[in-house]
Amino acid sequence: MKRTKICDIFNPALVGSQVCVKGWVRTRRGNKHVQFVALNDGSTIKNIQIVFDLEKFNEEELKAVTTGSSLCVEGLLVESMGKGQTCEIQAERFEIYGAADATTYPLQKKGHTLEFLRDIAHLRPRTNTFGAVLRVRSVLAYAIHKFFNEKGFFYLNTPLITASDAEGAGAMFQVTTLPLDKLPKTEDGAVDYSKDFFGKKASLTVSGQLEGELGATALGAIYTFGPTFRAENSNTPRHLSEFWMIEPEMAFYDITDNMDLAEEFIKYCVRFALDNARDDIEFLASMYDKELIDRLEFVINNKFVRLTYTEGIKILEESGHKFEFPVYWGADLSSEHERYLVEEHFKKPVILTDYPKEIKAFYMKQNDDDKTVRAMDVLFPKIGEIIGGSEREASYDKLLKRIEELGIPMKDMWWYLDTRKYGTVPHSGFGLGFERLVLFVTGMTNIRDVIPFPRTPGNAEF
Repeated sequence: MKRTKICDIFNPALVGSQVCVKGWVRTRRGNKHVQFVALNDGSTIKNIQIVFDLEKFNEEELKAVTTGSSLCVEGLLVESMGKGQTCEIQAERFEIYGAADATTYPLQKKGHTLEFLRDIAHLRPRTNTFGAVLRVRSVLAYAIHKFFNEKGFFYLNTPLITASDAEGAGAMFQVTTLPLDKLPKTEDGAVDYSKDFFGKKASLTVSGQLEGELGATALGAIYTFGPTFRAENSNTPRHLSEFWMIEPEMAFYDITDNMDLAEEFIKYCVRFALDNARDDIEFLASMYDKELIDRLEFVINNKFVRLTYTEGIKILEESGHKFEFPVYWGADLSSEHERYLVEEHFKKPVILTDYPKEIKAFYMKQNDDDKTVRAMDVLFPKIGEIIGGSEREASYDKLLKRIEELGIPMKDMWWYLDTRKYGTVPHSGFGLGFERLVLFVTGMTNIRDVIPFPRTPGNAEF
C-alpha cells in the first residue's frame, strides 16, 4: 500500500479509507484492552494516533513499539472521539523497521533542556521543538528564493574559499594543505604560501558581497544565499562561527531603493512563514514565546521608521535610560541601544542610516560631510540589527583612497577596483544573516538552536 505522509492524513476525504503511514514513535500508552501510539514522520508538528486493539495484537508483538522506534502501520482511518485529534488509525498490520532501546534512547517523554539537546544534535530534530524550527527554516529558505526570483534577481554562487577579507575584520579561518608540523619558510622566516595549494594565503569567506557586486554590475540584480564563516571568539547567544547569509546586490539602486527592498523583503519572508508554517509557529509560540505571533504581525503591519544614526544617538542620549554600554556620537551601537529605539521609543521596526565612516566597512559610499557613509541597518524587536547594508562607493578615487587609509593590501583588491574603472554605476546591497531571521520568526532565544549543527568556539561536533 502506498504511504500517506502524516501532514496529509488529516484530510477529511480520507476518513473511512485504508491508509499506510510510516514514522517514529513519540509516545505509547494504554491498558490491557487497547494501546495508543503517537506516530510522527517529520512532515508536520502533528502526530497521528494509532490504536492497537489487543484482541488483534498480543502484548509480545507490541513489546518493541517503544519511544523512538520506527514503524510502518496499515489500517482504517476513522474519526477520533478523543481530545486533540480529528482522526486516528485503527491498526490492522504493522512492521517495526528499527527498534529503539527504551533504557538508552535519550528522548523519552519528559521535558529536555535546550542545553541538553545541543549535546545530542544528531537526535534533537526528532523533538517537537526542533522539528518545528527546522521546518520553519526550510519554509523561510524557500521564501527567500521565491521573493528574489519574482523580482527578477539572478542567483549567484560566490566562492567559499577566498584570498580577500570583505569586511576588513581579519577574523577568518585559514585554508591550507601545508604540513603544520613542518611549514615551508621564506628567507626572512615567514610562511611560504607559494608552496600552498592555491599558491597564496587563502581563507574561508566572511561574505560573498564583493563578488556579488561584480555580478550586479553585469546582470543588474543578483542575490547570494550560502554559508559564511567568522573566526571570532564570540560565545554569545547571537553568534555562530558558520552561518548562512543572504546578500542581494543591485546596480542602479541608491540607498533609498536599498531600504525599500530590505523592508519589502523582510516583510515578505515573515508573511510567507506565517502563511506556510503556521502550525509550527503556533507550537513554538505556545512553548517558548506567547507574544511571538503578535510580534511577527507587528513587523508586517508597520511601516519601518527611518532616521539617521545622528538622530538615533540624540534620542538615546536624551532618553534618561541607563545603558550598560555608553552612548556617544561615533559609538558602534550595541543590541541594547538598537532594541531601545525599536521597542521603547518608536515601538516599530527602525532603519538607521548615515553611520560614521570609522565604524563601517571601506566599500560604503561616503557622504559629502566626509564624516558619514550611506550605511543602513534594519533593527527589529528582541534581535536588534537583522539586516546591514549600504549604497556602495562608486567612485574609483574615493574607494582607492579609503582602501589606502585602512591599509588593505592592493594586491587583493585590484579586481574589485576594476568595476569602478570600467562603467561604474550607483549600486547598493545588504546582508541578512539567515539564522537571525530564523531566530526572529521562531521566537527562539539562542542562535545555536536554529541551525541543525551549530559551529561555535570549541565546538565542531557531529
